[in-house]
Amino acid sequence: MEHVAARAGVSRALVSIVFRGVAGASEATRERVLAAARELDYRPDTRASRLGSSRTRTLGVAFSVGHAFHGDLLESLYTHADGAGYELVLSGVTPSRSEEAAVETLLAERCEGIVLLGSSQGAGRIESLAARVPVVSVLRPVPGGGVGVVRTDDAAGLRLSVEHLRGLGHRRIALLDGGRTAGAAERRRGYRTAMRRSPALTEMVLPGGVSELEGADAARSFLALGARGRPTAVAAFNDRCAIGFVDVVRQAGLRVPRDVSVVGFDDITEAGYPHVSLTTVHQDAERLGSETVRTLADRLDRGPAGPASPPPVVVEPVVVEPSLVVRASTAPPASRGASS
Repeated sequence: MEHVAARAGVSRALVSIVFRGVAGASEATRERVLAAARELDYRPDTRASRLGSSRTRTLGVAFSVGHAFHGDLLESLYTHADGAGYELVLSGVTPSRSEEAAVETLLAERCEGIVLLGSSQGAGRIESLAARVPVVSVLRPVPGGGVGVVRTDDAAGLRLSVEHLRGLGHRRIALLDGGRTAGAAERRRGYRTAMRRSPALTEMVLPGGVSELEGADAARSFLALGARGRPTAVAAFNDRCAIGFVDVVRQAGLRVPRDVSVVGFDDITEAGYPHVSLTTVHQDAERLGSETVRTLADRLDRGPAGPASPPPVVVEPVVVEPSLVVRASTAPPASRGASS
């Protein structure tokens, strides 16, 4: 820092003021300090500067390494956090690293707010965390008003899938279920609601999951039903599950969509590849990210709770509507007489 101060002809204290973004330096001085830093290829140690500040302006994000859609969300979160003057600190959840461990890392980094992407923790644990630091749960509803919630209307997404398939003429439509994954219960409810609107539709729920491997297992269960027992269409829990399903049924000689139509959920990048061309429910990652940052920034800007603080504000959930993207994996069922 002393080299930057010497190059710019100012004190170290003034350089510190510029890099901390606080008042006390004129615009001309700020530009001179930043120009000197660029010339010297100097980068301030933001972690060290946070140690002496009451605010870190960092938002921690716990995310699952295995969920492709989480990557789309992170891109949006980075964009909107930067626009609001915050930095992100990421902490991944893996098969060998729990969500609790990921969150503890973020707390150790003095993050001002925590974002939980598709949390699998119990509601009580999330509420306990929210008593320590502002929390936004993304993609997963949490009862009560103490935790911010930003999510897609999962039930509406499955209704879109079923209505699309029904409109093509399908009557036997299966759900590749997501089990206990965040959002799975709502998608199950949306599927059943849509199927029960018409007595001509036949329900079938098969174990699915979040990965290509789980989608492949679902395909084997589907194939074991035999030609006469199989549904003519499936709605998968997510795109990765759908892609795994399609791969296995094609290897078995079935044609997609002629023999079976497939709808995914998420609209990850791979879903739009020409060789995949998956009809899917689009989650608006851009809107989910912007609403998440806005919700946390609004709470943080109110300042920490204290004796003179107003009562806690109930955080209203933000529910984002999905949309259907029709590609090449769905079509009217092949003629099966009255059994289609």
